[in-house]
Amino acid sequence: MSCTDTLMKRRLARIATNILNPFLLSLIILVLLAMESTTSTDEAVKWSLIGLALSVFPVFAVVIYLVSKKKLDGIFIHPRQQRHRIYILAICCAVLGYIVLVVLNAPELLVATFAAGLATVIVFMAINLFWKISLHTAFITGSVTVLIIVYGGMAAWTVLLVPLVAWARIEMKLHTPAQVFTGALLASAIVTIVFGIYEYIW
Repeated sequence: MSCTDTLMKRRLARIATNILNPFLLSLIILVLLAMESTTSTDEAVKWSLIGLALSVFPVFAVVIYLVSKKKLDGIFIHPRQQRHRIYILAICCAVLGYIVLVVLNAPELLVATFAAGLATVIVFMAINLFWKISLHTAFITGSVTVLIIVYGGMAAWTVLLVPLVAWARIEMKLHTPAQVFTGALLASAIVTIVFGIYEYIW
């Protein structure tokens, strides 16, 4: 393979991993589910903003701050040892978000999503103590699983995004095949179990 082909593959992998990142995926999923579970635009906007304020926004802000202070190597690229504080923050946000949504009587679909997110982050933080599992692959697979559960066959095409992200993370030498496969498998399993508990599956 020529140097040009290698550079092109690396560039495509970087574009895929930057676009299909955990923060953007979380934002899209929360907005879509808020729209799906409410009857008016105002309600959808309200629950979208509440959900994002309790999850995506604070974590993203802290990551940006830590990167600016050179305490993280990058927004989406950092060693396993640097991830632990982000996991702890994400867990705190997920717990707070879940409680707030329950207290405010939020749409159950959003409550189930926060519960699935919390369960996933707890499991992944435990794994991160000894192994760097792929969050990018986990988020895209978890998102695809949610979309298929909620929208059925209409969302089946999103499955194609999973191998794209998995390939990108491996191509950039940020994860091994085992790390992306495990991340995808665990995320899909956790989402399926939690949504099953909330009776969205059976």
